[in-house]
Amino acid sequence: MLHRHCLNQKELARRWGISHRTLERWRYTGQGPAFLKLGGRVFYRLAEIEAFEQSQLQLALKISEAVARVDHRPRRLTADPARAARVC
Repeated sequence: MLHRHCLNQKELARRWGISHRTLERWRYTGQGPAFLKLGGRVFYRLAEIEAFEQSQLQLALKISEAVARVDHRPRRLTADPARAARVC
């Protein structure tokens, strides 16, 4: 019954197209979705996986919205480009 509601790290790695070692590193550093450790085996609940995916989507949307709000005027050069060409 647990298996129907959970994925192990290799199954989750396949789902996301990442290395299972990345998931190990994330667990060590406290990143990634919440997990269960039962008898030395690691499981990720589908609800936790989907919540993590949603949080990453929301983060990406917030970043893209912030970038869209930034004024994208071309930067002015502070140095004279002709002078810089002579120095080189």
